[in-house]
Amino acid sequence: MKKILLYALALPVLATPAVAQENGDNNITVSGSIQSDILIPQDDDKIGTEHYSEWGLTNTYAEVSVQSEHIDGGARFEYTEHPLPGFENDFSGWGVPYIYLKTHFDKWDLTVGNFYEQFGSGFILRTYEERSLGIDNSLLGGRLVLRPVNGVTLKALSGKQRRYWSHNDAWVSGGDLELNFDQWFKSMSEKGTYLTLGASWVNKYEKDEDIMVDATHKLNLPTTVNAFDLRANLQTGGFNILGEYAWKTQDPSFDNGYIYRKGKVAMLSATYSKSGLSVLLQAKRSDNMSFRSSRSMNGTSSFINNLPAFTMEHTYTLAALYPYATHPDGEWAYQAEFGYRFKKGTTLGGKYGTSIKVNFSHVHAIDRAEKDGAAMGTDGYGSAFFKWGDQTYYQDLNVQFEKKMSSAFKLNLMYMNQFYNKTIVEGEGGMIHSDIFIAEGKYRFNNKFTLRGELQYLATDDDEGDWMFGLLELSVLPNWMFTISDEYNSGETNIHYYQGFVTFNKGSHRLQLGYGRTRAGYNCSGGVCRYVPASKGVTLSYNYNF
Repeated sequence: MKKILLYALALPVLATPAVAQENGDNNITVSGSIQSDILIPQDDDKIGTEHYSEWGLTNTYAEVSVQSEHIDGGARFEYTEHPLPGFENDFSGWGVPYIYLKTHFDKWDLTVGNFYEQFGSGFILRTYEERSLGIDNSLLGGRLVLRPVNGVTLKALSGKQRRYWSHNDAWVSGGDLELNFDQWFKSMSEKGTYLTLGASWVNKYEKDEDIMVDATHKLNLPTTVNAFDLRANLQTGGFNILGEYAWKTQDPSFDNGYIYRKGKVAMLSATYSKSGLSVLLQAKRSDNMSFRSSRSMNGTSSFINNLPAFTMEHTYTLAALYPYATHPDGEWAYQAEFGYRFKKGTTLGGKYGTSIKVNFSHVHAIDRAEKDGAAMGTDGYGSAFFKWGDQTYYQDLNVQFEKKMSSAFKLNLMYMNQFYNKTIVEGEGGMIHSDIFIAEGKYRFNNKFTLRGELQYLATDDDEGDWMFGLLELSVLPNWMFTISDEYNSGETNIHYYQGFVTFNKGSHRLQLGYGRTRAGYNCSGGVCRYVPASKGVTLSYNYNF
């Protein structure tokens, strides 16, 4: 562990000669990054920390890439032999799990090795890396991108999907066609109108396995699952409208209880924006669209696709206390947002202007009419498209107010009313209704010193009761930042989750040293969540980009 830590800290020195390899004559550029997050854990029975035999836990990544006129290459080293709290046992390991070689020309690109790809909104294919969630579902294989004429892009790919330190057995293959009409009709682009049509196909080939209905009957599993996606995106003036529909063939899996119902998802999204005004309206209905490269897998790994949550991703601590995770079995999801900025010099705008934003999201169960008791091996259930089920999964109404009060002081206020179905998202706990109040202020003393503070309060009669949160952050330009915070449960537990950090920035280097407690809960991004157990100890984080 000590050797790995020393190696990670020495990498910036080793990388310095590589930066010098940028040579205009050779057209070769070397770039990369290092990220190392370390926890030296301490036991704390009061918050229920786990006991670790290792003195230190770390997730460390070092990435390098080389670009030239027609050939690129890269690799990533990862050390997660003793991972940070909350990551699955299979996440443990070290090595070089990501390496690629890419050729690129005007009309075509070819990638061999590991790669990420997304078709449309990701309803049938999205491979990506999200380190905070422990997700890297890249494909190991090949991808060809063709641009035969202006406005036409063709993609074809095939590979096996990464799952931590191995790859699932199934082959994932597919193709994508995208047409940009504005590149064919000059009059469209001259008027600021852009139209894109897309169509995608993804195939999963997975060998049969023994899934027993009872002691004598085995499921006849499809070895081939096909998924399709159609979409259209129109942008004109301040309007943008996106419609997308995807479906997949029978795909019995652990997620759906091994039923043979087909999956589908439909989405309609519209936005409008002009100076000082923005409007967003979205609706999505999904039904049995869990799509994995291993049918018997559960947890956050092995998803071929991604279904966005259509809920606001909050950054304030208490607003994110109960985050929503997409329900892959099926849901109706709606989101609406209105933003407006009152101009300077008006009654509501004042001297510096005022911004308000109202966001509303609602997620509901779809209708389910069970067939044959929804038993494995059957079609499971029927579902009327526009009919709701009997449960609300999540609802969030929040209002944000931002105003610069003076040349030195800026104030942000937020109110949030939330309904969170803990039973649906976490398995038990019932419906939690909360009211959240947030105030954030930032005062700039001079060009060197800035102080930022947060006060947050969550009021609820459910779960663990009320929460309070406070934060102070002092920035000392150009290098330093000092942060202290406390998250306190004033309801059931009366526990303080205190933290303190010192952050140093110098050029491309960022080093942060901290100490404190972390509350058990869920970390979410894009509708995907990872449970993080309670922890306490010294944290060290280092980031470097070259």
